[in-house]
Order: sequence, then structure tokens, then C-alpha cells
Amino acid sequence: MRGPQRPGPPADGNLPLELTAFVGRTAELGELARALASDRLVTVTGAGGVGKSRLSARAAAGAAPRDGVWRVELAPVRDPEFVAYAVVEALGLTDHTVRPPRETLLEQLTGRRILLLLDGCEHLVEACAELVAELLRRLPDLAVLAVGRRPLGVAGERLFPLAPLGEDEAVELFSERAERQGLDVRGHAEVREVCRRLDGIPLAIELAVGRLRALSPGQLLERLDDRFRLLTGGGRDGLPRHRTLRTAIGWSHELCTPAERLLWARLSVFAGTFDLEAAEYVCSGDGLSPENVLDVLTELLTQSVVSREETPRGVRYRMLDTVRAYGADWLAGAGDAGRLRRRHRDWFMGLATWCELDWFSPRQGEVAERVEAELPNLRTALDHCLTEPDEAHLGQCLAGSLWFYWAGCGRLAEGRRWLERSLELDSGYPQSRLKALWVLGYVAILQGDTVPALAALQACRAEAELVADPMAVAYAEHRTGCLALVTDDMARAETLLRSALARYQEIGELNSNVLMGQVELAMTRAFQGDLADAVRLCEQVRRVCEDHGERWARSYALYVLAYAAWRDGDHPGARALLADCLFHAHGFRDLLGSVLSIELLALVTAGQGDPAEAAVLQGAAGRMWPAVGLPLFGSAHYNAPHELCEEAARRALGDERYAECVRQGAGLDREGAVARALEYFGARPPAAMPAPRGPVRQRRDGSDTQKPAASPTRKGGETAG
Repeated sequence: MRGPQRPGPPADGNLPLELTAFVGRTAELGELARALASDRLVTVTGAGGVGKSRLSARAAAGAAPRDGVWRVELAPVRDPEFVAYAVVEALGLTDHTVRPPRETLLEQLTGRRILLLLDGCEHLVEACAELVAELLRRLPDLAVLAVGRRPLGVAGERLFPLAPLGEDEAVELFSERAERQGLDVRGHAEVREVCRRLDGIPLAIELAVGRLRALSPGQLLERLDDRFRLLTGGGRDGLPRHRTLRTAIGWSHELCTPAERLLWARLSVFAGTFDLEAAEYVCSGDGLSPENVLDVLTELLTQSVVSREETPRGVRYRMLDTVRAYGADWLAGAGDAGRLRRRHRDWFMGLATWCELDWFSPRQGEVAERVEAELPNLRTALDHCLTEPDEAHLGQCLAGSLWFYWAGCGRLAEGRRWLERSLELDSGYPQSRLKALWVLGYVAILQGDTVPALAALQACRAEAELVADPMAVAYAEHRTGCLALVTDDMARAETLLRSALARYQEIGELNSNVLMGQVELAMTRAFQGDLADAVRLCEQVRRVCEDHGERWARSYALYVLAYAAWRDGDHPGARALLADCLFHAHGFRDLLGSVLSIELLALVTAGQGDPAEAAVLQGAAGRMWPAVGLPLFGSAHYNAPHELCEEAARRALGDERYAECVRQGAGLDREGAVARALEYFGARPPAAMPAPRGPVRQRRDGSDTQKPAASPTRKGGETAG
């Protein structure tokens, strides 16, 4: 799934097939645009391959609501429970609490005027209908454009059935696509007949054009006649155009070589997009060598069976859901589906293992991007492990190996769901269960859910001691110390964290988690007044991080160093450290690190003589806190900077002016708040970060500046800098 993105005009070569061509449809486009202007829920329906996604993207791009258009691709989503998660993900919303994703949507979309484009709803109709009905009922500024083969059945829904192309439009599409291959077929009588036989279905036409490199239009027509007589496609009770589409896909399949058919079927195990290395591993063997996969894949690209996309991670490939489903049927019919799903699982188990190891390296940003790109496939692998007999231990291992993504890249809620689901099963493998337990405890701590966190960590510690697993004991002790830290039990936190760090050293464990343990120990020392020891511990962490290229744990070490600098009265030093900390925490989508930095930045700002800006930053942080589950405002230690800043700002501004500045800050979204904080202190915002929304404010040099509204775009998981 790629989101969020504003569906703009299609660009050849870097969008899925359904968005790469748009011919005709002028009347339909205008009618759909008028429907979007007058109705809050419009559902575009029609047969597979008829062009629903293409038309909807064009219409959505022209709608231009105040806060943007957000597209959610639902085709890779298989579990109805993940529909709301998919929407949260596409909108770029981060929530670290235990609240269901639906509550996150309701809270964070209040007052925002957006158009939500839900593409590919037909296999999740009930879940989509329930979610859309509640969102529309409680969010009066929201509009939804749904795309699928079936209506949602929600009150107030306006249906927009999309028919196939008219004869002239179908011929124009055929001719235009042929010209892209360097062929001029305009004026060929056979072209019009081919389009008529294909019922004007764009996908069927695309597949037919893919054969022009080898066949003339006349040969196409002759073979199409043969295949239409041979293939019935679908059941007799199916809609005629559904049978036509399936027949057209089957005809294209029949014209493939055996190797092309084999790869087509095997590629169907991927969800969303995939890269060449994955295809070479998963799909090779038993009739298809790894070195031949690229050549066969190239042929499928030529025939429009597979589409190619340019991404920040390089070239990736995609199959349309209709084409994938056809391949999956053939794979199942050949009795090879189970083996291919296991190979898919093995590849993504290996990927997760590599990413976990490489998280502690200069490639942290690359790792975050890679996991973000592969998330649909990782979900598929997790689901396979947790539904197949005797594979629960692999599911626990995979969910546990992704701890860095769940905790470090803003995926706490989804990670917790997979961890809990895996632990419901009896795996029979203590090591994988123990890892899932301590990771679950860690995630629950970050969500502020202390009782389940403690239960998971206590179970981990007890079971680890029974099986003599020193690694699991160390992690359980470490995270229990972290829990004591955030609940203000400093003496217990220090004892547990020191013990855990000693265990790590004894067994030779060094990674981002271990460094975070040392940062947390430093925080206990700082809160107990020993700033020198806190600085010593964090400077050690800082040096190790810089030696290894680690940036996530380093950002937390910088926060503690900034806290110590503020306590020592070094406001410029604290400011520089916090800007660096915020820059990287936000780049990783680490909401906790971001909001902690903004709160302390507000206090530093007040100390440097700008109480109005300090109050604005407090307002921005206040908007972010509800999405952070960690109960920091129940902690006297963590809450001290906020209370001191509020006291100073109120005293300088008065209650009315202070409240006004806080309201201004609350108008900033997370992207805008971070950009404003960094720019105010002269730091460079992350390249992908939009300019902040908000009122005119005064810079340190005294000049006024008005920032434009932020664009609803982001690069999920991409590190800043």
C-alpha cells in the first residue's frame, strides 16, 4: 500500500497500470466530479478492468478539498480488521495509544475537509461499509469516494456505475497504447472488431495490445475468435462482461509461453508490490531458473500482465488484483500454492531478520524505508504463519523481529495486534515465544498500557528462567526497568536497568535496544539530580551511535543531554541538541521522541525570552499528546518542563494571550509543528517535510513570515537527513 498520496495526473511508468492511461471518459469524468461536489459518499462500481480506479483518481485529483485527497489501496488487505489500520496508515496518522484505529481517525480528522478515496473495496464490503458509515456520521467535513465491484450499501450512498468504453474510445485507447510500442494501427478495420469483441473493457484491451509485438491486428482477431470459442471464463451465471474479462485474461494467458504462465501464477503470492530479488527467490525452481526470471518478467511487462513502478527504493513491480487472482487460481489448480506461500514466507522472514540486524547500522533509514515498502508482504507472511499448522513459532519470531519497526517507526498498534495474535497460539518453541513476550511488553509500555505490559514481562522473565535463556531474562528485566522509569519509581528503575545492562555486557549483546537501556538509566540519574552521571552515560551512547551510524537511540541520548544542558542553564546548547533530536525522531515517525523534544524546546524558548512562541509550541505538543499512550503527564519528572514553561509563559503573557498562543499552536498538525520548531531555531527541516500551517509569527531576527498550508504528503518511514 502506498499512502498517503494525492492522486494527480498519471505519469507513465511510475504508477500502477490502472492509472497509466486515460482515454476519453470526458462525460463520465464531468458527471463524477459533479457527484463529488454534491454528495458525501459516491461509490464507483463496475466490472473488473473497466477503469474504475483510473477514472476515480482523475476525478479525485480535480476535487481539491481544503485538506487534500488521500488514497487508500485496499486490494492488498485481506483481514477486515485491517481496514481501519490501512486508512490510518494512508493518512499518515500516528497514534501510540491502545485506542482502536477508528477512534484515532475520528479524533484526528475532526475539522479536516478531506476526500478519502477507498480503492478496491469489493472483498471487504462489510468492514468498509461499517467504517465509512461511522466516519461520515461523526465527521461532517469528510467525503468518501469508494471504488469496487459492489455498492457499500450505506445510507446516502450515491452509486456511479461505470460502463465499458464506447466503441470509438476503445479504438482510441487501443491505438494510443499501440503507438507507445512504436506501432501505428490506426485505420485497421480489425482493431475496431477486436475492441468490440472485448466489450470495450480497458484491461482486456491493454492485454490484447501487449500481443502486437508478435501478432498483427488481423492475427489478434483470429486468435481472439479461437479463444472466445474455447474459453467460457467464469460460470454461466456470471455477468457477461465479467465472463468477457476473464476470457480475455485467459486468452492472454493461453498465448503466454509455459515459463510466462508459470511465473504469472507464482507472482500471485505477492501482496502489493515486489522487487526483482524477491521474485527471483520466491518464484524460481521446478521449471524456472533464477537467472531466467528477469527475462520472463520482462515479457510479462511487455504484455501488461505486470506493471513497473519507480520508487525511492528502486524499481518495483505490481500485478493488478484481477490478474493476480487469475494467476492464483492457476497456482492452486497446479497444487503448488502451499509451496510458493512457504517460499514467500521464508523470503520475508529472512528480510525481517536482516533488517533487525541492520537497524543497528548507518542503514537505519534504508531499513525503515524497506520495511515500509514491504509491509503488505510482511503482513501476508505473518498471516500465513499464524494460520498454518505448526508455524506459530515462525509467526512469533517474525512479529518479534520487527520490534524496531513497531517501536521506532510509529507502528505500535499494529505490532501489538500481531504479537498478541501470535502469543494466543502454542508454538512449542520457547525462544520465539519469549521474544514475542518482551516485545509485547515493550510496545504496551510505549502505549501507556502498564498492566498488560507488566504481565507480559513477568511471564517472559519467569519462563526465561525456567528454560535458562539469559537473553530473554535481560530483555524482560530491561523493559521492566523502563516501566518503572515512566511510572516514577526511579530507585527500582535504576536497579533493574543496571542489572539488565550488566547482563547484556556478559552475553555480548549490543544493539539499539541496549543503547536505549543506557539512555533510560541516564534518565533515572538525571531525574535523581546526578546530571554529571547522566551526561557521562549519554555521551558514551552518543559515541557508540556515531561509530555505528545509529540515529534512533542517539536521538533519545540527545534529549537527555539537552535536559541536562537546560538544568545547567545552557539554553543555546539545549536548543541545538533538541533540534537535532527532533529532526531525527520525526524522520522515524517516532511520535514520543518528537513530542518530548517539542515540550522541552518550548521551555528553552521561554528561557530565551520568547514566551509567545513557547506557548505556541506547547499548543502544538498538546495536540500531539492524545496520540501518545505513554502517561508522561502522570509523571512528575517528565511533566516538570511543561509545568515550568506554562508558568513562565502565563506570567509573561497573561492568561488571555497565553491561551490565544496555545490555540494557535493547536492549529498546527504534526508535520507543521515540527517544521515550525526547527525553522524557528534555524535548523533545516527534513526534505520531505511540508511547510507548517499556522499564524504569522516573528522570527528571532524580528522579521514576520507567513507559512503556507502543509501538503498532505509524507514519506512513511523515511529518515530525515
